[in-house]
Amino acid sequence: MFMNLSEVFTSENGILEAQFSMVGQPVEIAGQKYQAVSEVPIRITATHVSEGKAHVEGQGTVTYELHCDRCLEIVQHEVVLDFALDVYAPGTVPEDAEADDQIYMEGYQLNVKALIDSEIMMQWPMKVLCKPECKGICMKCGKNLNYGECGCDTFVPNPRMAAIKDIFNANKEV
Repeated sequence: MFMNLSEVFTSENGILEAQFSMVGQPVEIAGQKYQAVSEVPIRITATHVSEGKAHVEGQGTVTYELHCDRCLEIVQHEVVLDFALDVYAPGTVPEDAEADDQIYMEGYQLNVKALIDSEIMMQWPMKVLCKPECKGICMKCGKNLNYGECGCDTFVPNPRMAAIKDIFNANKEV
């Protein structure tokens, strides 16, 4: 997905508006691909600032289905996009310009997919939970503990006490 900004760079009153959809465009995060399930279309507006410089703004919402990190239930996560950056035409980039903003430009074309993917990654959650008090799954039987206890013995002995347990077991009368 590209947006041609050549007219915006050269026209004094240049404004270019476009809408983009992320449905069907997977985003890859940490080696895993995620598909958008719904969205409010992402509106991008490029406005002429000066000769060879444009200001790009974008807004939209994209919803993804993720798995809860504790119980593996499907959770819908909404990413709200609201970004702004200045981009430059080839050969007009000043020395004090943000180098990160220029990586989205390929000649006079703005790489919208790369820009939106980057914004989504910046807002991606470190941990996804279905609810803050999620209890997870049983380590023995795999039952989702949010729906009730499973009855498994969940006692985990302290490994630091294993040596003492061996001493007691060795001195037991049979």
